[in-house]
Amino acid sequence: MQPDSGAVALVAGASGLVGTELARVLAASGDYRRVIALSRRPLAFESPRLANRILRFENLEQDLRGTTCDDAYCCLGSTIRQAGTQAAFRAVDHDLILRFARFAQAAGAKTLVVVSAAGAAADSRNFYLRVKGETELALEALRFRSLHLMQPSLILGSRKQWRITEVVGGVVMPLVNPLLLGRFEQWRAIPARTIALAMRAAARSGRLGVHRHAWRSMRLMAQPVASKPRV
Repeated sequence: MQPDSGAVALVAGASGLVGTELARVLAASGDYRRVIALSRRPLAFESPRLANRILRFENLEQDLRGTTCDDAYCCLGSTIRQAGTQAAFRAVDHDLILRFARFAQAAGAKTLVVVSAAGAAADSRNFYLRVKGETELALEALRFRSLHLMQPSLILGSRKQWRITEVVGGVVMPLVNPLLLGRFEQWRAIPARTIALAMRAAARSGRLGVHRHAWRSMRLMAQPVASKPRV
């Protein structure tokens, strides 16, 4: 994507931890003429390029009728604890993500960048990782020209909802990260802003096909973009 282009980005889950960072990054970058940020509640910032659409994702197609886009970004996601049941979790982290992806594709998106999870695998014994893996395979089947799957482990950042495990992890993981080597490197914690910068870089890369990005890949992708001043 060329700077100051006439392109449009569509961002789902823009009020979440990664989604908020991503909306800021894209709106400030000049990559897009317009960034349509979808969220359940108003964002805490404004930008001339940003259009914040508050909606119920159950009414996605109806509320966004006539919307077109060039690139789509998906930061939708929950936890089993938040969702309450495994069925409710799957409804968000599988069904809703696929629903958004199909809508974005119908709206013209050729590139899709999605936040998944480290260790995602359709044959995993862990329910959370199995759902993430099944979602990745279903997204591949949609055959976007470019599909980028970001696979973070613990995401660091300031959340609106306080979670004891993430507070502890935010303190402990920076100390543990250097000890996670080799095949364990993918489990290193990573800041939400780093993921957002990597997502922007993925869409800008123009790479065709399916690409999965773990901790090292996201860090490397974020560096060149992070070094540029904000507009």
